[in-house]
Amino acid sequence: MLKILYAGSPAPAAKTLKLLLEKSSAAMNGLQDKNCGGENLSQAQNRGWKIAGVLTNPPSAKGRHKELLPTDVAALAQENGIPVFCPQKLDAAAREQIAAFGFDALVCFAYGKIFGPKFLSLFKAGGVNVHPSLLPKYRGATPVPQAILNCDSETGVTVQALALGMDEGEILAQEKIALDGTETSDFLLDKSAVIAADLLDGLLTKAFQNGAADVLQKGRAQEGEASYTKIILKEDALINWNDSAKKIAAAIRAYTSEPGAWTRIGGETGETLKILKAFPLDEECSQDQNAAASLGQSADFVSAAAPGTVAAFDKRLGILVKCGQGFLCVTELQRQQKKAMGYKDFMNGARDFVGTRLG
Repeated sequence: MLKILYAGSPAPAAKTLKLLLEKSSAAMNGLQDKNCGGENLSQAQNRGWKIAGVLTNPPSAKGRHKELLPTDVAALAQENGIPVFCPQKLDAAAREQIAAFGFDALVCFAYGKIFGPKFLSLFKAGGVNVHPSLLPKYRGATPVPQAILNCDSETGVTVQALALGMDEGEILAQEKIALDGTETSDFLLDKSAVIAADLLDGLLTKAFQNGAADVLQKGRAQEGEASYTKIILKEDALINWNDSAKKIAAAIRAYTSEPGAWTRIGGETGETLKILKAFPLDEECSQDQNAAASLGQSADFVSAAAPGTVAAFDKRLGILVKCGQGFLCVTELQRQQKKAMGYKDFMNGARDFVGTRLG
């Protein structure tokens, strides 16, 4: 049986781990049923793979009280009695500790640290990495938000052989995801986690049956020009109201739930306001005259309003904000230090919001 060290930290990686554990448990139950018919269970157990350890980031301070909490992957592993390694650095001491367990292969999904050659040499069958994009497109830390920001028609999940260069390994398995322009980063990461579990299950099973090193280290070379993403900072999610409504809506979907698209009420020193859900107004209503007629505002007001102006409140559509092109219909938002609210509840407590300048 292949002993797997699973490296990961955030919620999507934990979901993939959970699904892999379920698949492994179901397979073992099947083997036990076969054993009732006379098959030797000890032999049957040596026909697959097992998550035998987890590598994850150390606990971090979270919440109002800054309590030290384990990563989502660590919490799940602890619930299932799986050994957990959470070193600050992958130094000699960490390598020695992990080497003592005799893992055969490494599976990584959003671990958060770079693997050096000494660490990768611990795994005789090699290592694989899950990356939620169609490599070589969007190498780096934020492929899912980038696909949404660029309004791509498709993205996907790639399992690649681990290499020393960032996301440069050969492709072992890949699946596409069609996009319709309504997806959020949270939705796509969740979907990618499910796909990743299926791809890994098939790959690891094949690795045991056909020679682990051959399967996990040899794939097809990445084709096409590589593109790269960067770590997203809070200032990246500040809404630029001079952009089109379509572009702003994509940014809102891309930045959920971290760091969250935001703006200010009343200028640079104003209160922070997060925009959680929104959509661009249909093209046929995006012209000022049409918008004025549909929103009950004067054409002069709508045409003169600067980008970022709250132009109207429509009970059917939401809070409409003028953009560089078109209008953004805001349906869920959150004031600083307040709970998230739907647009109707928000307006009940902010009746003079129409005419406010956001920026």
